[in-house]
Amino acid sequence: MIYYRWKSLVYLCSGSDLQEVIEGHKISLKRRCEHVTEGTHEAGSGTLLNKIYTELYITEGQSEEVDTQHEVRQLERTSKKNIQDTPIKCQDIFKVLSEQQRHIRVVLTNGVAGVGKTFSVQKFSLDWAEGLENQDISLVLLLSWRELNLIRDEQHSLLSLLHVFHPTLQKIRAEDLTVWKLLFIFDGLDESRFSLDFNKHQLISDVTQVSSVEVLLVNLIQGNLLPSALIWITSRPAAAHQIPPWCVDRITEVRGFTDSQKEEYFRRRFSDEDLSKRIISHIKASRSLHIMCLIPVFCWITAIVLEDMMTRDQRGELPKTLTDLYSHFLMVQMKRKKQKYGGKQRPGKLTEADKELFLKLGRLAFEHLEKGNIMFYSEDLERCGLDVSEVSVYSGVCTEIFKRESVIFQKSVYCFVHLSIQEFLAAVYMFHRYTRKDTAVINQFLEYLKPNPFSSENGHLDLFVRFLHGLSLESNQRILGGLLDQRNSHPETIQKVLNNLKEVNSGGISPDRSINIFHCLMEMKDQSVHQEIQEFLKSGEISERELSLIHCSALAYLLQMSEQVLDELDLRQYKTSSEEGRRRLIPAVRNCRNHWKVATSAMTSNPSHLRELDLSWNQNLTDADVKLLSSAMMHPNCRLETLSLSEISCGSLSSALWSNPSHLRVLDLSWNQLKDSGVKLLCGALQDPLCELETLRSVRDDPVLSQSNLSHLRVLDLSDNPLQDSGVKRLCSGLESPNCKLERLRLFSTLLLRYCRLSEISCDSLASALRSNPSHLRELDLGGNQLQDSGVKLLCGFLHFPNCRLETLRLRECSLSEISCDSLASALRSNPSHLRVLDLSWNQLQDSGVKLLCENPHYGLETLRQ
Repeated sequence: MIYYRWKSLVYLCSGSDLQEVIEGHKISLKRRCEHVTEGTHEAGSGTLLNKIYTELYITEGQSEEVDTQHEVRQLERTSKKNIQDTPIKCQDIFKVLSEQQRHIRVVLTNGVAGVGKTFSVQKFSLDWAEGLENQDISLVLLLSWRELNLIRDEQHSLLSLLHVFHPTLQKIRAEDLTVWKLLFIFDGLDESRFSLDFNKHQLISDVTQVSSVEVLLVNLIQGNLLPSALIWITSRPAAAHQIPPWCVDRITEVRGFTDSQKEEYFRRRFSDEDLSKRIISHIKASRSLHIMCLIPVFCWITAIVLEDMMTRDQRGELPKTLTDLYSHFLMVQMKRKKQKYGGKQRPGKLTEADKELFLKLGRLAFEHLEKGNIMFYSEDLERCGLDVSEVSVYSGVCTEIFKRESVIFQKSVYCFVHLSIQEFLAAVYMFHRYTRKDTAVINQFLEYLKPNPFSSENGHLDLFVRFLHGLSLESNQRILGGLLDQRNSHPETIQKVLNNLKEVNSGGISPDRSINIFHCLMEMKDQSVHQEIQEFLKSGEISERELSLIHCSALAYLLQMSEQVLDELDLRQYKTSSEEGRRRLIPAVRNCRNHWKVATSAMTSNPSHLRELDLSWNQNLTDADVKLLSSAMMHPNCRLETLSLSEISCGSLSSALWSNPSHLRVLDLSWNQLKDSGVKLLCGALQDPLCELETLRSVRDDPVLSQSNLSHLRVLDLSDNPLQDSGVKRLCSGLESPNCKLERLRLFSTLLLRYCRLSEISCDSLASALRSNPSHLRELDLGGNQLQDSGVKLLCGFLHFPNCRLETLRLRECSLSEISCDSLASALRSNPSHLRVLDLSWNQLQDSGVKLLCENPHYGLETLRQ
C-alpha cells in the first residue's frame, strides 16, 4: 500500500523543474560512483566500477549479537560458507524476499574493513542513477559518516544538510521530501565520531527544523523524521551496536569473495594468463593468504606484491606469511614513489628520508591503534611530525580521503588503505624503538611478546602482535631495507620467544583467542608444531599422542579450516595434558556436521565451561539426537544457562529440565512446531518449583504453557505465536498470580501467515490482569496486531493505574489513529513518571495526534517513534 501511495504522490508532485533536478542529481551521483579506486584515492587512479565489479557474497541474518573480535579472526571463522546462509544481491537489499517479511525500512549491513561494503553501496547507487534498478525510489541520497564528521559541530535542518552534501538538490523543497520515496545511505558507521543517543534526544519531525546533526540522524533512523524514508547503514561489526536492534528491519553481512570470485578477480586484473595462474596457485598454497583474499582490498595488496616479484628477476622465495607480504608491500610502495617522483637509491635499500617518513607513519599508526582510531586529520599528522604533502607521496599506504580542492569541504581527512596496514606500520614503529633501546617502550614491547595481549577483551591487537613476532626474524628485517636495526636481534632471543609461545597457558580466554598463539609461531616461520600435528593426523596416531596446549590450538585451527567436513568430532578421543587443552579444541566443532554432539561432551566435562548452546539452525536433529543432548543436560557437571533449539523431542527435554533444573535460564523454542502432547510434557517441567527459567521464547500457545510456573520467569516472548484473543485470556490467568514477576512480555507479530491475531479484546484482558499485579512489568510489545483505537483505550486502563511501572510500550503497526494519542496522553498525565519509550510507528497518527504526546514536558517520555 505504501509503495503505491508513494508512486502516486511522486506522479502528482513531479513537475518539469523537479524532474530536471532529479535528472541532475542522477548525473552527479553517476559521476561520483562510476569510477572507483582500489586501495588508493590519488587522482587519476580510478577504474570504471562496472568493469571490475564482481558480485560479492552477501548474506541475510537477523542476529542481534555484535561480533567485536578481531576482524582477521572473523574471516577465519566465516571463510567456509554455511549451507544455512541466505544470499542476497545488493540491488535487492530492500526487497521483501519471503512471505514471512513485511515492509523493510532500515537495513544494517555489516562487514569487515575492505570487504566491499562501499563498493556495494556505489554499485546500488550507480545502477539507480543509470535507470537500471530500484526505479521506484525517487532519490538515492548517499552520505558517508566520514563526511558527516566534518560538520558534526554545526547546526542544520535535514533539508539544509542535503543541500550541503548534494548541491544539485538546492531547488528541492521541504514538501518534496515528505511525498517522495527517499533512500538515505549512511556508509561507514565505524568511522563516525558522533555519539548517537537513541534514548534521550530532542524529538524532530519537521525537515526544516534546525538541530545538531547527531539529533537529526537519530530522528531520521528512528523514523520520527520522514517515517516513510528508507535507511541503509553500513558498518564494521564492532561498531554496529550503535544502532539499536529495534530500529533495524533487516541485517545483512558482506562476506567478500568466494573462492571462485577470488580467482576471477586475479584473472580479470592481469591480462597475462600465465601470471594470474601462478599468483592463484601461490595463494592457494598459503592458507593465511587464501583466507585474507576474502577481502577485495587484500586481493589488491597481494596482487601488487606478487606481480612485482614475479615480473622481475628475484631470487628470494615468495611471501607465505602476512609479515612477509606486508614487508614486501612497503618496499613496493617505496619503489613506486621513486619511479613517480624520481630519485636514486640502491635496490632494496631505503634512504634516510624514507626511513624517517615510514617511522612517522608508524608512530601515527601505533598511537591511534591504541585509541581505536582509523581516521586522522591534519592536526593528527602534524603531532607526529608529518607533512601532509609527504603522506600523499605514499598513497598506497596512507591516503587522503577528501581532496583539498573539494567543492564541498576544504578540510582533509586521512586513513590507512586498510586496517592491517595500520597494524603493520604500528608494529614496525614499536620494533624500531625497541631495537634502539628506547626505555619507554622496552617493557611494553616485551609484554606484547608474552601472553598478556592475548587476553585483551576483543583481540583488537592480535594482528599487531602477530606482526611483532614476524618482524623479530632477520629475514623480514632484511626485506625492509635497513628500516629496522638488526644488530640487536639475537638468535637466543628469538628462541626464547618461540619457547614462551609454545608454553603459554591461556586459561581464562576463549579457545579462538588461543589460536592466535599458533599464528604467531607461523609468522616466525616455526613449522615444528604444524608439522607434528600433520604427521600425527597422517599416521593416525593423533588419538594416541599426548597433546600440549599449543598442539591443541594448532589441531583446532587445522580441523576448523580443513576442506574436509567432519561427520562428527569427539573431543574425548584426544589425549590432552589438561582440561585447558581440551577446551582449546572447541573451535574445530565449526567444521563438523553434527557439531551439537561435540557440545554434549563439553557439557559433561569436569569442569564444564559451556554456558550457551545454539542449535536453532540445525535442521537434522532427530529424537535420538535430542535424547543424547538431554542426557548431557541431566549430568551433574552440566552448567548450561542458554539453550536454543529447532525441532525437538519435548519428552526428553522435559526429563532433562526435571533432572537438572537449577542452571538453565534461557530456553528458546521459537523455531519449533511443537505438538500438544509435547508441550504438556514440557510445561510439566516448567511448573516444577525447582525450575528457575528466566527467559522463554516459543511460537506455540498452550493453556498449560500460558499458566506455567511464572515465579522465576522474567522474559516471556510469544511473538509470532497464534495466540489469538483466547490465548491471551489464558495467559492472563498466569499474569494475575501474585507469584508472577514477569518483566518483559512480547506478543509482537512479524510473520504474515502466523501472527498473534490479537484485537481490542486482548487489550481488555491484559489491562485487567496487569492491574491485579502491576509492579513488575517493564516492557510490553503488542506490535503488529489489529488493536485499533478502542483496544489502546482499554489498555490505558492499566497505564492509568498508580502502581504501573511500565517503561517501554511498543504498538507498531496496530491500526491506530490520533484518537489513540489522546488516550495515551490522558494516561501519561495521570501517571507520568515511568514510561520512557513509546513506539507508535507505522500508524496513521496525524500531526495533531503527535502534538498531543509532545506538548507536555512532564510526561517523562525519552523516545517517541511515530
